[in-house]
Amino acid sequence: MKLIIQIPCYNEEKTLALALAELPREVAGFDQVEWLVIDDGSTDATRQVAIDNGVDHVVGFTRNQGLAKVFMLGLDACVRRGADVIVNTDADNQYDASYIPKLTQPIVEERADMVIGARPIKMIEHFSFTKKVLQHLGSSVVRKVSQTDVPDAPSGFRAFSRDAAMKLNVFNEYTYTLETIIQAGMKHMAVTSIPVDVNEDLRPSRLVKSISSYIKKSIVTMLRIFVVYKPFRFFLITGLILFGLGMILGLRFLYFYLFGDGQGHIQSVILAGVMMGIGFQTILVAFIADLLSVNRKLLEEIQYRLRKLESQPDQGG
Repeated sequence: MKLIIQIPCYNEEKTLALALAELPREVAGFDQVEWLVIDDGSTDATRQVAIDNGVDHVVGFTRNQGLAKVFMLGLDACVRRGADVIVNTDADNQYDASYIPKLTQPIVEERADMVIGARPIKMIEHFSFTKKVLQHLGSSVVRKVSQTDVPDAPSGFRAFSRDAAMKLNVFNEYTYTLETIIQAGMKHMAVTSIPVDVNEDLRPSRLVKSISSYIKKSIVTMLRIFVVYKPFRFFLITGLILFGLGMILGLRFLYFYLFGDGQGHIQSVILAGVMMGIGFQTILVAFIADLLSVNRKLLEEIQYRLRKLESQPDQGG
């Protein structure tokens, strides 16, 4: 059994050595433990720091692509290098690496396909009240959509089985954390979580540049996830709301018309017709989106089979 611990990096020369120093080289249940750094087009000495500190594999992009693409590149690289289990952690040493054996144990025992490290959000001092509320809200939405019981959906400290890693895709460019849990739930993977501790804050979050930006991107991310993975429900509900509002306006005009006061409410008829028309078209879009969703699932199954065929371990570094 081989475990590969992957670390997405972007200009992490100041903290990467500290994070690597905490990583284990021996973990119960594994014959081999290797480290892999994914360099997201860093302009500092991140790659050299990784090499100097004994990282087994360094892959990456020549230009910054964002966390989601880096994460997926890492999963693919780990699978190609023969990983049976993959652990993802951060380069800023946010997560306590001593929990890696506990994080991988449910997968080794074949009780889970994905394991999320749940941080003690309420106890983290450098998290603002607003961020804590948003973390809780985001996790609640993800639990509802994915039908999983994950208390800390935004956590990047997580472990994947080889098979789970080959089934995952990320369409969102902002982050992978929410989307991968929803995918796992919809693909009927066994998802669990364990409580983990965090280390002191070494640098500001790269994802949370400001609370307003975080709120906006989080809302857009969750909305997009809902559209991608629940398209029929999203467009059907939207269409029914629009159609229903149009019906209410139409009935309102009819009420006034029957009581001899219809001349002053012609605008209601026009607006009712427009809203009912848009609502009906949106309902039709729901059925088209559902067909596209079925097609996406078929393509994902084909992609999974191709990944299995192409994932023979190589020795590239």
